[in-house]
Amino acid sequence: MTRTDNPGFFADLRACMAFITILPTGKNPLYSPVGMIRFFPVVGLIIGALLVLTDVLASMVWPAPAAALVDLIFLVAVTGAFHLDGLGDTADGIFSHRGRERALEIMKDSRTGMMGLVAVVLGLATKLAGIWSIKTNCSPVQAMAIFFLVPSFSRAAMIFGIKYLNYGRKGKGTGKDLFDRPLNLKDFYLCLIPLGFSLFLGYKGLILILGFALGCVAILKFYKQKMNCITGDMLGAMTELMESWLFMAAGMNMF
Repeated sequence: MTRTDNPGFFADLRACMAFITILPTGKNPLYSPVGMIRFFPVVGLIIGALLVLTDVLASMVWPAPAAALVDLIFLVAVTGAFHLDGLGDTADGIFSHRGRERALEIMKDSRTGMMGLVAVVLGLATKLAGIWSIKTNCSPVQAMAIFFLVPSFSRAAMIFGIKYLNYGRKGKGTGKDLFDRPLNLKDFYLCLIPLGFSLFLGYKGLILILGFALGCVAILKFYKQKMNCITGDMLGAMTELMESWLFMAAGMNMF
């Protein structure tokens, strides 16, 4: 992609889709690292809409457990395992029990260690259990709404990570360009879309909103304590953790 700093509304959206998904975006999408940040929740809604379609089609052929697995495979495939790679690298670095600089070096290593493997396996298992629980404990309409909204909330979390923690690497990194300028309120306004939709979901919507807030605070506090910074890998890990957590939270059988 060719980099530009002021490509426009739809060019920023295309740039965001090209950056965090494998969805087609046309020829030669521009690269707008700061401009595309606000579109994270919108691209999440596009992923969510495709997830709903995937689940409807899979549920016509298979029972809930198998359909949930198909949904999980879709979520991995639509991002090219981009965020999963970040989860594995982040776990390898943070749980290496080394100093910050050494942990950052470990994150850059393309090889996956034991902690990274464990994190990826547990993350996928948790997400599968959450999707299955939603299909079991929620009405079809509730399930479709949750599947539509969770990918948006989980990607909106990255905006808060960029806002409240400094970039950790001294040199170039995957997420370095996202920190070129401080974020302001206009970078957050599209987060109101999943928030607004959630208000029509009753108590399940409230669970998503509270789960999102609690998840963001917990992950950012953990990052602050462990690393006092954030990286592209850690943003990807944040997306994966939030998605798994929100699926699990929404799938709770409370009543």
